[in-house]
Amino acid sequence: MKRFHIALAVADLQASIDDYSARLGQPPTAVVAGKYAMWRTDLLNFSINESPQRAGSLRHVGFEDDSATGYSSTRDVNGIEWESFSAKEQDERIVAAYGEAAYAPAGASVSPD
Repeated sequence: MKRFHIALAVADLQASIDDYSARLGQPPTAVVAGKYAMWRTDLLNFSINESPQRAGSLRHVGFEDDSATGYSSTRDVNGIEWESFSAKEQDERIVAAYGEAAYAPAGASVSPD
């Protein structure tokens, strides 16, 4: 499975979780309270982190790819960071960057508290 990944900075994590859950038609797959949320859909890996000073900014793009070994990051000709990683690698990086995440089973809601 290969999913397109996009990461955004947001002003208010909970308001953004509510908004993007409605837009994506599902609750987030993982939440680190007050810091981070991520959705995995059939085609998209979408993540947000609370960073009010950068709200609305693109953090990076890339691909979650089951065949990826490890993590890689490059910049395109426009200076945009592109990442490539497996789901397992991303889950490990979430913990390293934000702390332990609450994960929801497919289709279930995860509490951000």
